[in-house]
Amino acid sequence: MTFSDRFKIRSEQDLMDLIEEAGFVPFFANEIDGFSIEEHIGKGCWYTDGDNGFWPAWEWKGPVITGSKCAYGKFLRGKAMYISKKYFPDFANYRRDGYDFDSRYDDGLASFYDKELYELLDANAPVMSKQLKSLGGYGKNGKKGFDSSIGRLQKQCYAVISDFRYETDRYGNKYGWGVAEYSTPEKFLGKKFTDNVYKHTPEESYERLLRHFAKILPDADIGQIERILK
Repeated sequence: MTFSDRFKIRSEQDLMDLIEEAGFVPFFANEIDGFSIEEHIGKGCWYTDGDNGFWPAWEWKGPVITGSKCAYGKFLRGKAMYISKKYFPDFANYRRDGYDFDSRYDDGLASFYDKELYELLDANAPVMSKQLKSLGGYGKNGKKGFDSSIGRLQKQCYAVISDFRYETDRYGNKYGWGVAEYSTPEKFLGKKFTDNVYKHTPEESYERLLRHFAKILPDADIGQIERILK
């Protein structure tokens, strides 16, 4: 099962198998042909119309994240991507440039606003996005910039989406879009992550990632792969 094969994702298990094998699975189509769930989703699994508004690939997100313990977040130029627990430590090490968050801030590489949000997240994780906004005083009559800060924390791999939760009606039926639950990789992925995230230098992690992408995307050029990693 590779991105060059003509396979279709028809279930949560198919998606979890792909994440485990490929390591990196973007949700939406991007500049590399075939490198996404959107381009390999089975018929009726992307979205369906009807009275209940069923979006299978979206509703799989929570179970896939919790079932496979993979990292999920806006890691690909502001768009969502699944990364397996095997490859996320190297990816995070490269994106963090070897820094934990406190060291990044001390060296002047993170803003006070990002630090404030990161500390709230770290102290309360796992935490629903609505609660995190409330704790931080974000909102219509409060502070601005939540989406920008949480987006940067995901890009730099200090934050991940650890689940999606749905509102339920009085009969217990889910409705609406899933609401993101945030965590830090350290708390969500635990010892397997913390023991390995700084095991290599950022340069070594980068080379390890390049070799892996060359295997799963044999038709992609080096420039395309480098843009994914940035």
